[in-house]
Amino acid sequence: MSLLSLAARMRIGRARASIGRASPRGLIATLAGCALAALAQAEPYRGPLFDAHLHYNVEATAVYPVEDVLARMQRAGVRAIVANSRPNDGTKSLAAAKAQAAAAGVTVVPFIRLYRNRADYTGWFGDETIYAMVLSELERGTAAGPYRGIGEFHLYDSANANGAVAKKLMQLAQARQLVVLAHVDDAAIDLLMAHAPEARVIWAHTGIGGVAPERVRALLDRYPTLMGELSYRPGLTAGDGRLSPEWKGMLTAFPERFLVGSDTWINGRWSAYEDLMRAARLWLGDLPPAVAERIAWRNGAQIFGIADPAN
Repeated sequence: MSLLSLAARMRIGRARASIGRASPRGLIATLAGCALAALAQAEPYRGPLFDAHLHYNVEATAVYPVEDVLARMQRAGVRAIVANSRPNDGTKSLAAAKAQAAAAGVTVVPFIRLYRNRADYTGWFGDETIYAMVLSELERGTAAGPYRGIGEFHLYDSANANGAVAKKLMQLAQARQLVVLAHVDDAAIDLLMAHAPEARVIWAHTGIGGVAPERVRALLDRYPTLMGELSYRPGLTAGDGRLSPEWKGMLTAFPERFLVGSDTWINGRWSAYEDLMRAARLWLGDLPPAVAERIAWRNGAQIFGIADPAN
């Protein structure tokens, strides 16, 4: 069933109020205008989704078994995921569930997260044991194949992007063609890219602190391998969940540079997983169909070489 915008509802209300005094010709014109306004409200996007920011952390594994989370993805129409977890055991369990993932129609793209525990959030950028752990994980790989990326990692102070391990990991990612998922501010994007100008970086939340859209545009222009992931992005949608005009312009101007994500960092996000994906489908529906399909699915699928789903 189509969703009417507030403006469309107001126009319909005004039309009802004027029916008694309108001429037949005027009445027809008024009702036609209201019908067009209702039709102009786009339907939600119906195609496949690539969830480019998914965590299966230790807290989630204790509550939501692998079969359960795969079923949630299947119901939501998610056909591929970037899996990164604290610790990496959660990602490995998803990667090992090959038969269940295939039955759910979900492709698991494993990333190495830098966190063995919560203490690692604040010091990984200078911790050589983190670098050693990444090398060890890369050597072992997963049941679903080799790791395809590093992250998500956080930098609460952008200056820490110059930490010795942060620099080494960026250079490692560039050398081995690993994708980096980084939860950082815009200043840290500049610093990280200076270490590895050709690295593919997915900017988690495209600046969760509300980086100004014009600054986002400037960074996308400057760094051709920078992508924006859109969970928690301030200003992306209006109060009704529809895409804001500013971000509609941004996504339409850079259709090949954005991805959707769930960011299931707490169990509450798993409980609401299908609602999160439904909300993404709503604002994706405000884009031209080809743009919506790129952001929802194709950009991620092309980065990681995933075939389109059969149905």
